[in-house]
Amino acid sequence: MARATRKIEILHAASKIVSDRGIFNLTLEAVAIEAGVSKGGLLYHFPSKEALVKGMVDHLAANYRDKIAASVEESTEEHGKWISSYADVTFNNPYPNKEMHAGLLAAKAVNSDLLDPIRDLYNEWQAAIEDDGIDPIKATVIRLATDGIWLSELFDIHHLGEDKKKEIYLKLKNWINE
Repeated sequence: MARATRKIEILHAASKIVSDRGIFNLTLEAVAIEAGVSKGGLLYHFPSKEALVKGMVDHLAANYRDKIAASVEESTEEHGKWISSYADVTFNNPYPNKEMHAGLLAAKAVNSDLLDPIRDLYNEWQAAIEDDGIDPIKATVIRLATDGIWLSELFDIHHLGEDKKKEIYLKLKNWINE
């Protein structure tokens, strides 16, 4: 248990560096300092910068996948439960440490092949969306709108504010059920 916790602490430290200081400041030395571990301790878990970034992406993908799967399983909806769960998780139940999303930015900068787990996940999700019992184009537009808000915040381009974001979420949820 301690090893898994230490790995997650290291991943959070790496994400914090990318989020606060930018991708070019993501070094193994900086992560070790931020995480409060020796460089050897860091290398035990992540033997290279690429392995660290891969760990960031894998951790985020697994967390997101698990949350959506749990939400789908709990849903009593007959149609649109997948896209509804996707919107619920993205709007209301994101990864608790928003900095963790910075791993995606790091992956794009370090080696875009490291985004393959997210690409695979999106391919799975798109298939689920298209087989969700509602118009697949409408479901895809809802996913893209949800992603657009998330990416706008991730890149710190524009934050809608909580009230407007909630209104958009409710509009999308209502549209699912129309």
